[in-house]
Amino acid sequence: MLGEIMNISILGAVRDRCLYSGYPDRITENNHPVYIITDKELAGFVSCTVICMALSDAGGQPRLIVSPDHEVFYEPEIRTRLTKVSLEYDKLLCLYEKSCGALVYRRTSRGLKVLLVKNHNGRFWSFPKGHVEKDETEEQTALREIKEETGLNVEIESDFRVTGTYCPYGRVQKKVVFFLARAFESDVHVQTSEIDHYIWVTIEDAMKMCRYDNDTKLLACAENRLSDEPRSKMA
Repeated sequence: MLGEIMNISILGAVRDRCLYSGYPDRITENNHPVYIITDKELAGFVSCTVICMALSDAGGQPRLIVSPDHEVFYEPEIRTRLTKVSLEYDKLLCLYEKSCGALVYRRTSRGLKVLLVKNHNGRFWSFPKGHVEKDETEEQTALREIKEETGLNVEIESDFRVTGTYCPYGRVQKKVVFFLARAFESDVHVQTSEIDHYIWVTIEDAMKMCRYDNDTKLLACAENRLSDEPRSKMA
């Protein structure tokens, strides 16, 4: 049901006018009221998109969480707002996902090198990244994921930010945000529970090894940026 659009009859605000309850105007298998997450004041009927399903390991029909059309909420925010109600669930399936990471690079006596990783579920080389957690900024997520996946301490270049979107499966819409991150060491210690392989390569070789449009776009932007930087502090 993720991504479905339905008209919702608003029952009223649950707390602080950031969470409402209501009923779809059509019959569904789920006879529970839905929760509406929004930054607006709502009344009457509102056209909404199903952005999340709260599932229980005990089974039963999922509870639906919706938002007015064109309002986007990611899992950390949904979890925070659901704490305002006594909804028990074991897992959330969300329509919108957001990951942050970075193209990690270092300058060496043999030229510029960038870090590629291949995780357990990936067929192709890419870059360290992961889901945003509660109360994190994009940069904090990128730093945490790089440290967890590679063991590297890096310096984020926050004035470089490239975004991409794709649908990894079904209707799920994933947004990925990448920064540049400079490493001053080459000693990588991968998180074996997540990463199978890593390699330092030139941008030219990375272009050949990466298969996703978002990744090649990132490499092209990084090449333009890094070719204009001073080449001091080689590692």
